[in-house]
Amino acid sequence: MRRRILQATLLAVAVTTVVLGLPLGFTALKLVQDLTGADLSTRAQQIATLLDEQVANQRPIDLNAVRLAVPRGARLVVRTQSHDYVYGPDPGEAPLVQMVPMVQSGSVTIAAPSAPVRTQQLQVAGLVLMLVVLSAGTGMIVASVTARRLADPLRHVASRAARLGAGDFRPDPQRHEVPELDRVADALDASGAALSQLVQRERELVGDVSHQLRSRLTALHLRLEALAAVEDADVAEEARAALEQAERLSAVLDDLLAAATAARARDAEPLDVTSLLTQVADEWREPLRAQGRALRFKVADELLARATPARLREAIGVLLDNALRHGEGPVALTARHGGGTVLIEVSDSGSGVPDALVPHVFERGFSGHGSTGVGLALARALVEADGGRLELSQARPAMFEVFLRVARADDVLGLPWKPEPTPR
Repeated sequence: MRRRILQATLLAVAVTTVVLGLPLGFTALKLVQDLTGADLSTRAQQIATLLDEQVANQRPIDLNAVRLAVPRGARLVVRTQSHDYVYGPDPGEAPLVQMVPMVQSGSVTIAAPSAPVRTQQLQVAGLVLMLVVLSAGTGMIVASVTARRLADPLRHVASRAARLGAGDFRPDPQRHEVPELDRVADALDASGAALSQLVQRERELVGDVSHQLRSRLTALHLRLEALAAVEDADVAEEARAALEQAERLSAVLDDLLAAATAARARDAEPLDVTSLLTQVADEWREPLRAQGRALRFKVADELLARATPARLREAIGVLLDNALRHGEGPVALTARHGGGTVLIEVSDSGSGVPDALVPHVFERGFSGHGSTGVGLALARALVEADGGRLELSQARPAMFEVFLRVARADDVLGLPWKPEPTPR
């Protein structure tokens, strides 16, 4: 996009330079010649007037009286009925000639050398060329700046749209002072918020439906197992058949939930969690130190999980920001292997989460500290988008735990990924 904008602008500058530069150069050259011719004509007219006065007073023609009016290097030729008078050197080849008639039956001709005029024309042509080059250079600079100013926001908006399509619903506060692009950015933020709420409601619905179905299937299994143990052979046979169908239904439910989890985490990739958390910790040490607080960092080596770097970085950043704003004392960021997952913990030493807020801490728009109530809901959505889980494991002091799936060897080799149930 930037190249196209730059090419279009430079083409416009080039066309403008040619359209204006050529006529301007031709006009400048013609103007120099015309001014020189007009000066010679004026001088010739003055000489003719002086010589007419001499003839009218019946005095002989004296060219010494008019020599000051003859340009340097030019030749003056005065023709009368009786005699021709010549003053000055030979002007050379292709001189500039101006002839003026005299009242007393004669003419005055001035022939000036063309070399000084050509020199002036070259100087003017060089000046015009310099102006054209300066204009073209200025146009190139303006084109480059304009292309960058338009292309960078377009790339940023395109990247924002791509992140939104990948499941990254966090708002982007950056604006570019281009009204049309800023309106697009506002629309993307609004769409991200709406999609985040929609996905959150969908996941909550799937979780509730899954829980209810599993509970009912468990109860059904128990009842059918009891019926299968009765003495009546027909009843027992029907109970065993029904039990088999219930088991198939349970397997279908597991497959559907696994497919939904795999679809959510399709963008996740094997990620070096140790390296990413080290970078995040480096970013947050200074903000914590500015408030007189420390960051306790303890991360196991070679932690490899399935996650999206941008999502995980943003989610951990939300948890650290929450600890910075609402917590007290040092903030702890730890990570280790735990029960088939990579477990990341963020905690502080503050008063924790009030009991009334605990059931709603991840709900969008719900906050007990005067904030927007978006951060924790967004963090959970980002973690769940990679097939992970974010929980409040301890209310006082607050401790949040992020569960990520461990990346296996087939993940690293690029083999198809088959989701496994996240340990709870």
